[in-house]
Amino acid sequence: MILTLNRPRALNAMNAALSGALGAALERAAHDPGVRVVIVTGAGDRAFCAGVDLKAAARGESTHASQEEFDKWHFGGFVKHVISKPIIAAVNGFALGGGTEMALASDLVVAADSATFGLPEVTRGLMAGAGGAFRLPQHLPRKIAMELLFTGDALSAQRALELGLVNRVVPREQLIDAAVELGDRIALNSPLAVQATKRLAMGIDGDEIPTDAASWERSAREFAELRKTEDYREGPRAFAEKRRPEWKGR
Repeated sequence: MILTLNRPRALNAMNAALSGALGAALERAAHDPGVRVVIVTGAGDRAFCAGVDLKAAARGESTHASQEEFDKWHFGGFVKHVISKPIIAAVNGFALGGGTEMALASDLVVAADSATFGLPEVTRGLMAGAGGAFRLPQHLPRKIAMELLFTGDALSAQRALELGLVNRVVPREQLIDAAVELGDRIALNSPLAVQATKRLAMGIDGDEIPTDAASWERSAREFAELRKTEDYREGPRAFAEKRRPEWKGR
């Protein structure tokens, strides 16, 4: 199953409609015996996913389909949406904020040579609360992960490959073919054996990963405190107004 985030003019940023559609599609994939592998990519050449739709957030709009769905599956109906079938992120451009968090939540990543990864939340008065703050140090050497989290700086596709954040880098025009080729290679194997292997490797129990529970709870607690601050409101507002934020530290 190939799932395409289709808001190219908004750099495929996540709003309520896209989040609901992606969450529902993953549920269909999880329960359809004909689906062996899920591939997630973005429409257009500019972005895989630029994270949460900050303009919608600045207008006070919800960026998730429902509170119930957000509590269960978190950002995009995806980053906490545990299924036993392998998920390949085919990253075609910017994967910033939630885009990188989606890549971290995927099992495998194939990146276009023009792809860029990063968690720039701190530059907007936010934090990487969709798993990025605790998953990035799990995927990268800790010192490098902390530098990226503290600075908000980005990684090129090639550097991400060198660090083990992605499995392979290919020319943009070959991206989907390369992801499908990898998916086809997986699909040659017993689907039940692959799914059992994923559950064991990832510590999946039912539809969750119990060892992640404490990290998600801490993430929610920290975000709740951050949401009370002036800086939290200033970041998205400055982004929408196309100006540098004025941090108050309160």
